[in-house]
Amino acid sequence: MYAFTLPLHLVYLLLPAWGVALLLTPWVVGWRELALWGVRAAAFWRTLLGLGVVGSLVLLGGLLWGGRDGRMLTYALLVATVGALAGWWRARRGRP
Repeated sequence: MYAFTLPLHLVYLLLPAWGVALLLTPWVVGWRELALWGVRAAAFWRTLLGLGVVGSLVLLGGLLWGGRDGRMLTYALLVATVGALAGWWRARRGRP
């Protein structure tokens, strides 16, 4: 393995987790309150970081448990876990 392929493998391993987190973050924070910079941006970045880290842990656990990346069960657990966390987070903020 070449030296530059290891970072690419890590990026491709974690990309689905951060993609799902990026898609769910505006739903959790709220579209009207969505701001990437400024005072309200802290909620966006905190939510994105929390969902991304949980999703990354799910993917790494699936890699260790399944022996390889790309199993459909791992991706199903990723969507279920991050989606449930996002729903809980949204309910905790008092949003319907």
